[in-house]
Amino acid sequence: MLERKVTVGHPEGLHARPAARFVQTARRFRSRVRVLYDGREADAKSLLSLLALGVEQGAVMTIRAEGEDAEQALAALEEVARGQ
Repeated sequence: MLERKVTVGHPEGLHARPAARFVQTARRFRSRVRVLYDGREADAKSLLSLLALGVEQGAVMTIRAEGEDAEQALAALEEVARGQ
């Protein structure tokens, strides 16, 4: 299992469109991907699960990936979370 700590750069945090883009990106990969924030965990491929975390701009969250394309998934999701 691989993980990275990422600071969220979107002005809206991971809400609405940024969250949808994050989920769409996560779904491109076969790996199991989870997001940890504020003591809670969400499935990165579930929009409702991700929105329930309430991740704001500037927050530091952890993305964990496990599977054959975990490194690629982390790199892509880190870009999305940072707003790039």
